[in-house]
Amino acid sequence: MCEDLSKAMSQDGASQFQEVIRQELELSVKKELEKILTTAPSHEFEHTKKDLDGFRKLFHRFLQEKGPSVDWGKIQRPPEDSIQPYEKIKARGLPDNISSVLNKLVVVKLNGGLGTSMGCKGPKSLIGVRNENTFLDLTVQQIEHLNKSYNTDVPLVLMNSFNTDEDTKKILQKYNHCRVKIYTFNQSRYPRINKESLLPVAKDVSYSGENTEAWYPPGHGDIYASFYNSGLLDTFIEEGKEYIFVSNIDNLGATVDLYILNHLMNPPNGKPCEFVMEVTNKTRADVKGGTLTQYEGKLRLVEIAQVPKAHVDEFKSVSKFKIFNTNNLWISLAAVKRLQERNAIDMEIIVNPKTLDGGLNVIQLETAVGAAIKSFENSLGINVPRSRFLPVKTTSDLLLVMSNLYSLNAGSLTMSEKREFPTVPLVKLGSSFTKVQDYLRRFESIPDMLELDHLTVSGDVTFGKHVSLKGTVIIIANHGDRIDIPPGAVLENKIVSGNLRILDH
Repeated sequence: MCEDLSKAMSQDGASQFQEVIRQELELSVKKELEKILTTAPSHEFEHTKKDLDGFRKLFHRFLQEKGPSVDWGKIQRPPEDSIQPYEKIKARGLPDNISSVLNKLVVVKLNGGLGTSMGCKGPKSLIGVRNENTFLDLTVQQIEHLNKSYNTDVPLVLMNSFNTDEDTKKILQKYNHCRVKIYTFNQSRYPRINKESLLPVAKDVSYSGENTEAWYPPGHGDIYASFYNSGLLDTFIEEGKEYIFVSNIDNLGATVDLYILNHLMNPPNGKPCEFVMEVTNKTRADVKGGTLTQYEGKLRLVEIAQVPKAHVDEFKSVSKFKIFNTNNLWISLAAVKRLQERNAIDMEIIVNPKTLDGGLNVIQLETAVGAAIKSFENSLGINVPRSRFLPVKTTSDLLLVMSNLYSLNAGSLTMSEKREFPTVPLVKLGSSFTKVQDYLRRFESIPDMLELDHLTVSGDVTFGKHVSLKGTVIIIANHGDRIDIPPGAVLENKIVSGNLRILDH
């Protein structure tokens, strides 16, 4: 008995001690943030204050939560009717007044990312992906086509980050004559914190010089607060808009779907749905993608980072969790306003460790837009065709969308009818192709890939004009060797290795 009591007391003492440490840490961070705020120029003061207040709230929550944030025992498969097949949504058809339905929509693209992973400077959305068109060009073309076809006024909104805002705004002038109103707002700018001390690395608000790496955009979950703070949310509600369609700007499959929009505007059971997440079936390539589950009576997005280590393999299993989140989301504007004003949008914190150029270990606290699904009423998953998930994250993805596998019409890419199987080939280009400029230099023209199933390329390899790849093709140039695939070559179920150089004489 005494032993139990002393154990309880020592545990109690330990938790009290931790609480004291936590309070002291919060106080230290508050002081540091106040110091940083004093360095803000007057025209930036209010904006910076909002950012730092937002960070403080997130940091407070970070100190309260420990370990993976899901109790694995409570995770259940979602009920049948909570994830609807797209075919069922499509079968309802479209109403005659589709224009008035479209006029209640706002398209939001997440445009905070840089093209650094593909070796490009500046915003990723400005990388050329097809016939000299950038991600942004294709998006504008899609929405302009909608507005012209249905005589509507669907606006485009870009959520920029401090990394992409300036360059994006410069380029927007070229769309002045397009039939699309374009708006922008900025994600918050949060301070990175030292992994050891948990104090902000930044000493002032500038983000040039030695402060360049001291700040970060806190993930796309920041959309709710930033959109609200920008004033755009209220503007669109006043204009009679009802839903936003949110997606990543590098997902070329995320086009406005009239059937999903109609389902939202005219719900079959009369109960308005505040949040739709488009999900699609997992393949072996998607095992790390977040999945929809039933958790404490609500639909909940579970990401791999939240899963206890012992259950990671189970999480990755294609048989138990068959679907993953495409990050194409349809969200009610009125619901965002209501929840934001009640401070009731609950998103798990993602702790993202980074090492700065000077070797300093930092962490950045982020949230994901889809994690808020559990805060909305009557949420729904829609299991959409894979064609609505066509992200371009690497040059391997870029090769696919540049090739004759896809045809381009009014900014939208669709799988070519000439391809017998609707599946996308598996393409793995080696490190010599990582940067866009290297990749472009290595292909004199993009090969014919209509009959390709699998392509692996490794080492110093170049492709001549009008090459055709079919079946499974593996090309491996060993270290020091070089392989030039000659113009007009047809490779069908071939492994090419060693040294193959075609020399002009």
